[in-house]
Amino acid sequence: MDARPRRLAVVFGAAVRADGGASPTLARRVGHAAALAQRDPSVDLFCSGGVGRYPPAEAEVMAALLDGLVAPERVILDTESRDTLESVRAAAALVRDGGYAECLACTDPYHQPRVRMLFAMQGVRCRPLPFSDRGPSPLRRRMWMREAAAVPYDLVAGLRAAWRDRRGRS
Repeated sequence: MDARPRRLAVVFGAAVRADGGASPTLARRVGHAAALAQRDPSVDLFCSGGVGRYPPAEAEVMAALLDGLVAPERVILDTESRDTLESVRAAAALVRDGGYAECLACTDPYHQPRVRMLFAMQGVRCRPLPFSDRGPSPLRRRMWMREAAAVPYDLVAGLRAAWRDRRGRS
């Protein structure tokens, strides 16, 4: 039995293709998470993402990609979360209630600032999982622009959610 404290890597969803397969972004995130879990048996994976434009749920596609790479008991699926804020709220609750010593965000660098901001609002310190492969440049530029618009929106939505959550826990 491994005596190291348990760590939770939160794998954020991305698009599922019309054929039900993983988009390159989703496959890249899962690949980084699988490599981490294979190197470190103290890491559980929280795969988060509901059904987007095409089924199945992003988390279910992630689980299929992880099949045979990571023991099923180390993979936790969140098929309900529809966006980053919902994913962070679900993961933060699991970190608090599951007794995890550390939280790692497994997502692209352009997504990390917003993810870490939302975790902080939930009272959970979350470190980024470094990515060696960052995807194609045109996609990265487009996604940085998208994140620039999403951060102010999620700042307000995240503060409201954190306030409601704290009222419910007190």
